[in-house]
Amino acid sequence: MSERAAKYLSIRELRPALPSVIRDVASTYARYVVTRRGKPEAVLLSIEDYERLMETLEIESDPALMRRIERAMRAIKRGEKGKSLEQIHREMGLV
Repeated sequence: MSERAAKYLSIRELRPALPSVIRDVASTYARYVVTRRGKPEAVLLSIEDYERLMETLEIESDPALMRRIERAMRAIKRGEKGKSLEQIHREMGLV
């Protein structure tokens, strides 16, 4: 996922623009920060971005999985070769 700058809108600006903002979010993956009295209050983002964010939070909240990821990253930095997708599929009995 690439870094995209969020667009800022006040609640007052958002109200009449909501249909076009929703289309923008859905079609271009734009992100909007909604402000009230100049302070950020909420974020509008695509359902795909939201689902990826929730998946990331789920992964990061699993200590055992994070340890495995960190070990794998250290192994890659040491130059160790990982497994191919085909090897993983075989080990999982998918082929």
